[in-house]
Amino acid sequence: MNKDQVQGRFEETKGKVKEVAGKILDNKEMEIKGNVQKNIGKAQVGVGDVKEDIKEAKKTC
Repeated sequence: MNKDQVQGRFEETKGKVKEVAGKILDNKEMEIKGNVQKNIGKAQVGVGDVKEDIKEAKKTC
């Protein structure tokens, strides 16, 4: 697991919490910001996954 994967999962979790809190508090702005943060975290995890795949591919060559 690399830095991008860890940080991405952390951002994804924070975004999900913020999104749920926005729903509970009926705060659309907070809900939207949480959703955006969650999706940014997912993208960062994806970048980290690609980096790991590249690193693994280099090991097998």
